[in-house]
Amino acid sequence: MATAIRESKTQHLQAIVNAFAKATGATRIDMREVASWAIRNGMWQPSRKDAIKQCAHELARAARDEFYVDPQNRHVRKKHALRIQMLEDDGEKQLSLWVDITTSSREDMQMSFQQRRQYIVGDCRQLRTDLESFNENYNRGAPIQLSFDFTEDLEEAAMATEYPVERPEGE
Repeated sequence: MATAIRESKTQHLQAIVNAFAKATGATRIDMREVASWAIRNGMWQPSRKDAIKQCAHELARAARDEFYVDPQNRHVRKKHALRIQMLEDDGEKQLSLWVDITTSSREDMQMSFQQRRQYIVGDCRQLRTDLESFNENYNRGAPIQLSFDFTEDLEEAAMATEYPVERPEGE
């Protein structure tokens, strides 16, 4: 007796993206177009759980995009994600909480900053893997080279972008 293997939601969504690319011939894909196409073709319908997840995602995006100007005139992200593990009846579950930098504890902010740093490291690691694979398997020209030392980028980003119209006295 054959056992049916149920695809995961992620695999289903990946299949939709691939089907869209095949059906349209697109090599540059706008996910909004894929979503519209998938809904029109009955490949995706929102459930109540999906609606709650989508709303939470939109709320999180809005929280992440909230900034304020601190006393030193820096543009600072106000809300920060904090991932914690919760023990529930059906096992351990990861929960994302949001904290406000102006009212959060030092411990929560340190954990949030460390988690964000690890996320960045993970992105850099995957970028390096993708870059190496492209250069070794698909690149027809000179190897693409990227630096993963962001020191100069951070120093440049910290430089002033606005300058006084007139020279300061004494210059």
